[in-house]
Amino acid sequence: TFKVIIVLDATLVLSGAVLTSYVGVTGLVHRMALDQVLPQFFLKKSRRNTSHRIIITFFLLCSSILLVTKGSLLSLAGVYTISFLGVMTLFGFSNILLKTRRKELKRTYRAGWLTIIIAILATSVGMVGNVIIDHYNLLYFMQYFIPTVLLVVLMYLRIPIYRTILQVLNNLMGRFLVWRTIVIDRITSLTEQRVVLFVRGGDLRRLHTAFNYIVNNESSRSVVIFHLYPNPGQSDEEGIKHSLEALEEIFPMLRAKFVAREGKFGPEIVEAVSKEFGVPTNNIFIGAPEEKHAFSIQDLGGVRVIF
Repeated sequence: TFKVIIVLDATLVLSGAVLTSYVGVTGLVHRMALDQVLPQFFLKKSRRNTSHRIIITFFLLCSSILLVTKGSLLSLAGVYTISFLGVMTLFGFSNILLKTRRKELKRTYRAGWLTIIIAILATSVGMVGNVIIDHYNLLYFMQYFIPTVLLVVLMYLRIPIYRTILQVLNNLMGRFLVWRTIVIDRITSLTEQRVVLFVRGGDLRRLHTAFNYIVNNESSRSVVIFHLYPNPGQSDEEGIKHSLEALEEIFPMLRAKFVAREGKFGPEIVEAVSKEFGVPTNNIFIGAPEEKHAFSIQDLGGVRVIF
């Protein structure tokens, strides 16, 4: 009877862990697909509004690693350990980036430099130790890690890849006219996707930073510059327009549309602008919220802080 209770308890605990992993992976992959880091294939929903493609893909990956490791619990535990400690190490590096690049960003908790460095060293030592115990764990991990990184790189280089294909098809001319049209349509659909950039004023340096980010990290070449002012006397429309004239010379590949309205920035205006322009919130870019703001970055529905 005691053994049965232990088995039932273990089953419930493991079921909770499996459910949690599916929920976490579904949210993560969906967000990465929204940000165009992973293929849009994963955004497809079922009739019940579930992300079945993500769930099935994750199930197949989990099943495949079980086959690759031949069901060895030690190997599975080793791969999980490397993955977990790797993510924890990246959290440390992310914290360093926040400290150096987003000093003014409003945040609830702050970690000291010594804490971060010790954490990174501890997780790194843990990974190295795990590899020393059994180097096959690293090989199993790389079989999944490398293809994932390559997929992300391919997504990042979509426009150059499409243009290379288009150049090849142009050279081959008529034989692949239909394929050429498909490639052109695909490039157009990617570059025509709009992004919204909220700006406070016409600081050319900050606007240049934002435009440079969009050119280097986004497929979109259509930008809506959105300026909010508390009253007409405090608007910086002329300064922004003057800066945009200079930026159009520096970034001729971008098409900028300027919109200025009276209002106060916050979660409500983000949602309204998203609906008005048909732009998902993850394609809305802002500067770092400061301590004086009543809202936090989490309240803004997934906007991106880019300067």
